Amino acid sequence: MTLLIGPPRRGRTQDDPDLPDAETDHGAAEVTVLDEERDHREQDPAARLREDAAAVRLHVSWPGLRRTLSAEQKDEAASPFDAESGSLSASKKLLDTKHPALRAAAKVRHAAVSHWKSASLPYPEAGVRLLPRTDLPAFERRMTDLQAELADAAAEVDRCRDELVSRARRRLGDLFDPTDYPPSLAPLFGLSWDLPAVEPPDYLRRLSPRLYRQECDRVRQRFEQAVQLAEQAFAAELAQLVEHLRERLTGGENGGPRVFRDSAVENLAEFFQRFRRLNVNSSPELDAVVAEAEGLMRGVDPADLRASTGVGWLRDRVREGLSGVSGALDELLTDAPRRRVLRSPR
Repeated sequence: MTLLIGPPRRGRTQDDPDLPDAETDHGAAEVTVLDEERDHREQDPAARLREDAAAVRLHVSWPGLRRTLSAEQKDEAASPFDAESGSLSASKKLLDTKHPALRAAAKVRHAAVSHWKSASLPYPEAGVRLLPRTDLPAFERRMTDLQAELADAAAEVDRCRDELVSRARRRLGDLFDPTDYPPSLAPLFGLSWDLPAVEPPDYLRRLSPRLYRQECDRVRQRFEQAVQLAEQAFAAELAQLVEHLRERLTGGENGGPRVFRDSAVENLAEFFQRFRRLNVNSSPELDAVVAEAEGLMRGVDPADLRASTGVGWLRDRVREGLSGVSGALDELLTDAPRRRVLRSPR
């Protein structure tokens, strides 16, 4: 497909008989989509990631579940041991985290953090990750749903406040302090996100070109580090998943295969899908290992691997193939420090 960038299209008229059609005007500059895609692929991985990703930061508000003991309480706790209170570190648990309402809220929190991490790549700034810009609308929808779920869960915690406080009173005894519990618990829960700026501010270009160049170099280095972090994270995760499945396929004490859940295979399938979506193609070696593992697991049914008769050859083939993948990943992970030095910013 070709995009023609030239004058607005006009039809032929008797007044300008020599005017060419816009569709056949060879004087127009031509830019092909294929050329643009090829140029994009040939970019440095860090530059490509910088162009395609948006920084995303997640904020989770949660009630403090523990409170440090007062000086008097520390003195009392240290007394039976004839110890100095300053040598103790003690706290009290304010809420029963096993309560169904708190467990439900924690489940939503876990889902939000897991989605944020699984949908993005690491970035060398605490609390910030890199999300493909094309995925921003879907990410926004999912997090908005989880935000509403957490609000509902927080409302349920609030309805159970008196029960939670009563449990705490019984558990804590003399350590109980009613001022540790606000009238409403719901405002203590919250979920939000933002898109922090990671590029140098444009005003700096005019204010101080030298500082602007320094900031550009700093950002470039951070994205190079982000590429390295992504490679290491993918390799480490695949190694963990492969090793777990290998263990499940290894004979137990009685010589038979160990019991494993379908998730041992399903988690690998999810990894391959996420790798294809987030991979910045910075490491041909890693790409090759992932492709080998994906080819090995293609069409493999967990039920066949679990069966003790009839398809033992499949279990043996997968186990042997995973051993090769594991060895290749070990080399990648062992070689990672050296590759970081070679790729360190100049």
